[in-house]
Amino acid sequence: MRILLLNGNTDPAITELLAARTAAAIPRLGLPAMEVVPATAPFGVRYISTRAAVAVAGHAVLTALAEHVGADNPRGYDAVIIACFGEPGIEAARELLPVPVFGMAETSIAAALALAPRVALLTGGALWVPMLEEFCLIRGLGPDRALVRGVAPTGDMIARDPDGAIALLAEAARAAVADGAGAVVLGGAGLAGLAPRVAPLVGVPVLDSLDCALVAAVRGGAVTPRVGQAPMLGGSDALRRWFA
Repeated sequence: MRILLLNGNTDPAITELLAARTAAAIPRLGLPAMEVVPATAPFGVRYISTRAAVAVAGHAVLTALAEHVGADNPRGYDAVIIACFGEPGIEAARELLPVPVFGMAETSIAAALALAPRVALLTGGALWVPMLEEFCLIRGLGPDRALVRGVAPTGDMIARDPDGAIALLAEAARAAVADGAGAVVLGGAGLAGLAPRVAPLVGVPVLDSLDCALVAAVRGGAVTPRVGQAPMLGGSDALRRWFA
């Protein structure tokens, strides 16, 4: 199996972190051996934390996917993971790609709801809280099903100092449990790999959003029927060919 792991942020350190955490997660989760190809968004912000950054990242994600999965790349992929909790461009990617596309948020939310009727999404950065609340509401998940919590350090800060974030994440997770959450998702590229360290401090299942995306990709999924596109002006050559 060959999976494209696309970091929607432009920080190569986050891509390296995701690649390392993926390599460690595959045997830990009992997944079959696979080739995981990490990639970084070609433009946009270093770490997504605003609606404007998400909008730009959606274009960057499609550009990267066109270059990696399009006709210019002779080697194919069995699945794509958009390794960014905001999942920029995911629905558009499904319109264009001939392979299943998975996101860290939707797969981890589904896995958490399979464990408990009310779950919590815990991420880094206060600005992500209202954005993720909107993300959940669009999918029919109000606060009676999905609580959204954030800690002050952003995801890239947590990635640079994970040891300093464990106690803070555990405290926020316990507060969500006190508010009725029966499972907690650690959401965000910068938080990848921290769930096993936080879980013993919380008392309910704590899920890693990268783990959940990997498991979903291995299980496979349906390919969305491709939608015809009008010609595109500007953008990368590879992306324009998708719109031709």
